[in-house]
Amino acid sequence: MAAQYGRSSSSAAVMMLLVWITLLGVAHSQNQPRLKILPASSIQRKPVGHSLLLTCRPEVPDTNLISDLRWNDNRNMTILPKPAGQSSPMIYTESIAGGTALALIFNSLQESMAGTYFCAASYSVTEKLNAAVVVETYVAITWKDAPTDQRPLMGTDYIVRCEVTANPPATVDWLRNGDQIKSSGRYVIENRGLLIKNITEADDGVYTCRAAVMSTGELKNREIRVEVQIMPEVQRLPRVMDAVEGQSFSVMCNATGKPVPEFQWIKKGTQQNAADLDRFSVNSITGQLDISTVEQQDHDNYACIARNPAGHSESVMKLNVLIRPKIIEFINITVSENEEAVFVCKAFGRPAPEITFRRYGTVEEYSIGLQVSDDRIILEQSTDDEKGETVGTLRISKLATTDDGLYECIARNRGDVAFKVGHITVEYRPIFDHMKALPPVYTWEERTANLSCFAQAIPNATIEWRFNDRRVQDLYDQNLRIENEGLRSDLLVTPRDRRYYTAYKCVAHNRLGSAEHLMELREARIPESVPQAKPRVVSATSITFDIMAPPVEPGLPLTAFSVQWKEQFQSDWNFAFNRTWSPDSPYIVEGLRPQTAYSFRFAARNVVGLSQWGAYVDQSTPRRSEPETPRILHTPIQDEEEDSDPIVTSPYADHFDMRWSIPVDNGEPIDMYRIKYCPGTKVNGYWTEMEEHCIEQDIARMTNYEMRNLQADTYYRIELMAHNAIGFSKPAHVLMKTARGIDVVLRVDSPTLSSAAVIGIVIGSVVLLLIIADLLCCAFGNLGILATLCRKTKRSPSDLDDEAKLGREDEKQPLNTQPAAAASPLKVNSSVEFDGRVVHSRSGEIIGKNSAV
Repeated sequence: MAAQYGRSSSSAAVMMLLVWITLLGVAHSQNQPRLKILPASSIQRKPVGHSLLLTCRPEVPDTNLISDLRWNDNRNMTILPKPAGQSSPMIYTESIAGGTALALIFNSLQESMAGTYFCAASYSVTEKLNAAVVVETYVAITWKDAPTDQRPLMGTDYIVRCEVTANPPATVDWLRNGDQIKSSGRYVIENRGLLIKNITEADDGVYTCRAAVMSTGELKNREIRVEVQIMPEVQRLPRVMDAVEGQSFSVMCNATGKPVPEFQWIKKGTQQNAADLDRFSVNSITGQLDISTVEQQDHDNYACIARNPAGHSESVMKLNVLIRPKIIEFINITVSENEEAVFVCKAFGRPAPEITFRRYGTVEEYSIGLQVSDDRIILEQSTDDEKGETVGTLRISKLATTDDGLYECIARNRGDVAFKVGHITVEYRPIFDHMKALPPVYTWEERTANLSCFAQAIPNATIEWRFNDRRVQDLYDQNLRIENEGLRSDLLVTPRDRRYYTAYKCVAHNRLGSAEHLMELREARIPESVPQAKPRVVSATSITFDIMAPPVEPGLPLTAFSVQWKEQFQSDWNFAFNRTWSPDSPYIVEGLRPQTAYSFRFAARNVVGLSQWGAYVDQSTPRRSEPETPRILHTPIQDEEEDSDPIVTSPYADHFDMRWSIPVDNGEPIDMYRIKYCPGTKVNGYWTEMEEHCIEQDIARMTNYEMRNLQADTYYRIELMAHNAIGFSKPAHVLMKTARGIDVVLRVDSPTLSSAAVIGIVIGSVVLLLIIADLLCCAFGNLGILATLCRKTKRSPSDLDDEAKLGREDEKQPLNTQPAAAASPLKVNSSVEFDGRVVHSRSGEIIGKNSAV
């Protein structure tokens, strides 16, 4: 055991000795002068194209003793520093750290720069120092032919290009959407790239080309976007298209392709780009060709060409320029009656137009050949296609006066339609057809009569008058005078004796013949007596008559009817009341007394005068009673049942304006109306009212009432009665239906009342109070303004003036002629005319409005 311990101690001593000797060596070497190259690695490996900095730094006790510090290249040639004022060379040296170190700078490493580089210096003049470093270069991964955007043509075999250079060489693989692509089927990985067979749009996307150098560990990715392009395909254009000269023209060219193709139009005849031509415009995006105004020279073939990077496609169409038809000749003609009319119309256009005719103002056109509706008319047409001219001929045989008038020539082709109006004038002998239905001419009391003669004729006719078959011009009779004015001739006759009441002959001549027409002059007389008059409506204060008119002469109408009436106990008609009506007015006598017997007589008037009195009628007025039933003024819609109430409609959903006429009061003035309306329904033909919803309202002296707050689309039964001091009238009934929906009510904020408005309201309130006070005085004391007016309105018929129902004191004279001096106690004549809406009454002598003089 002692021996083992002795051996262990000896080994430890040897180890300690070795460590001590090593430490002494290291310390000695650190104290030795030397050159140190930084970076410290003896081999510097860098990629080609990169820059490199190597620093040679002396490690000596005294740096001031260093001299001739330099770098030598791999051929042992000294590398010089950068010349002052010049650009940096590929490799040069530069002093750094205040001249205590020398740097070797590579601006861009090349493969030829690989090798051993030496740093050398002298220390204390006699000791040489050296150090060396090995520079190795390699080529990094470089994309030689790998565009990031590639556009293959659909349907072809395409190589997605990705060529890589590297030294050491790199390996390449492919990914799509993060998944590695294997060489199989349609995909083949080649040195130049990825081959895709029969490429389709589905192959669009981003592909990753990945290169790796295993020895250096370098890895690079390059993303390549692949967009499959489709060659354009133009949709076939129509073989021929028509354009009208003078009008605009447009045509659209459509094509498919990817990317979207651009369009171009070429005029084939001149190989010109249409976009460069006047009046032409081309939209290269949509493919539309526009011609602002088509001219004949535009007639040509045009090609639409669609282009994109994948290729081009075209389609050709022919533009056929149409010339709109023009009517170049259509002359008015004049032809005599019973001869043949030849109406010629010439037109030009391309293609040569078709020509037809028609009567102006009608729609139906004549067809080529004989007309079925009139075998006298033939339409002929001849066409010259080369010249583009057409001649249309309308022949009318046995021309009649009805053929006279305007005719329209119509020229048509595919370009347009042209119209022109011409006139056929038919010459014919004089005729008096328009005068055969005229009545005789009347006159009386030697008044001058005018006999007018107008002959229809082409050419115009000359007119002469004959009296007892002798030319009036040859008689030199002062009572017969001729006045000619244009185509009309007037014979003015002053009948001094009865021989002038006879027939006069008007004779018209032109070169085609003559014609005669007899015109009779008759003596006018007053009408015959009125044969009959019957009371139709009798009330306490008025009577409506039906009057039978006496027979009248043609051309001598009645102008008025007159009536006289008096109370039966009076025997003298000289003090009777008078009234006159126009023949078309209601025959109403008003202002009568209730429960009074009257005598009436009637007469008719024409332009000559008043007839004898006749048609005597005795009629008594009834006692004062309730008013007649009011007449509702709304027009009803047609109802299914005749005996049911009439139905009217309201244009509104929530209100209705009810209107009626004032009925006959039967001797007592109407003081109010009562209206009642109830909603309801009609079930099995019977009306059922909702009594709990009925509304009843009294209305004072008004003829309208607005029903409010109604329900939409609902029937209401309305009952209206008039009231006077005697009682209520029989009710008038009507059914009213409101409109559907709800009326829109716009709310408007009321503005603040101004001081002027406040003053107006105060004044109005005062006036209203005064009116109410006057009404109370009238009702209870028969006093006040209204009482005075009421007394005036309740005067007897003898106190009424003519405008207020014929009763003034100065109008009691009979309907006869009296001297002016004796007229004061008699009644003045009055007249009434009815214009269809209002009866107009006026006093004075009556002249009928239908008088022929």
